[in-house]
Amino acid sequence: MGIEGGNLSSEQLQFFDSNGYLVLESFANPAEIESLRKRMEQLLDEFDCSSTASIFSTKNQQQTTNDHFFESADKISFFWEEKAFDEDGNLKQPKQLSINKVGHALHEKDPVFNKFSSSDKVSGMLRSLGYQRPVVIQSMYIFKQPGIGGEVVPHQDNSFLYTEPTTCTGLWLALQDATIVNGCLWAIPGSHRNGLVRRFLRDENGVHFDKPSPCYNQKDFVPLEVKAGSLVVIHGDLIHQSFENQSSKSRHAYSLHVVDTNGCKWAEDNWIRRNADPEPLYSS
Repeated sequence: MGIEGGNLSSEQLQFFDSNGYLVLESFANPAEIESLRKRMEQLLDEFDCSSTASIFSTKNQQQTTNDHFFESADKISFFWEEKAFDEDGNLKQPKQLSINKVGHALHEKDPVFNKFSSSDKVSGMLRSLGYQRPVVIQSMYIFKQPGIGGEVVPHQDNSFLYTEPTTCTGLWLALQDATIVNGCLWAIPGSHRNGLVRRFLRDENGVHFDKPSPCYNQKDFVPLEVKAGSLVVIHGDLIHQSFENQSSKSRHAYSLHVVDTNGCKWAEDNWIRRNADPEPLYSS
């Protein structure tokens, strides 16, 4: 499925509507992929790993309830893989291979990531999806490191980035080929039609889910193997996950989450609390 100027065809919209996801091949060209990867390499080189670090675990959310996580909402912050350290707390491999992700304001704070995030093709696609005044509410560069790149348990993006009514869409850009072996996305087609299962809330005690996770049948998931440059568009209620990277190569991706700000309200008890309202990509 190719696209022109980011505007989706009626077939693409129909596919998204019935499945809850859509793969747009060659959404980013090789030069764009290269610039995002090179820029992250620079940011990593400049990163002083003796500064505060947080292990990012989607299995045990308790570990992420520190200030580092909350403050990352409008910063470029680095998060370690759970398996990056030995018993004594020393890195088992170079820092470049130990970072789980960088977030959550790359799209705002870094010119290279901003250029892609606010590009006409991203805006054009969001117009096709019916967004009227979209903002990128968070961005993440995900490494999925060889051997230690942790799994991401089944979840829905609306749980974390809740608006009333719900408006979150995930945009997941593969910066390297994503395969079953190196930890590609998996989704349950059509699961977005069952609505939101639970929410991830922030209160004075930190963050927690308001309900336990349902049990999913792994046979219901389909793998979304994609080539570098492909964009996976993910409905906010789609159940999706990824497994550990069992290959010897990383699986880099750049992910954006977008919500509308027209006719809907950002929930006060979301984990992200911005000091200032983000700039909309456009207003129609």
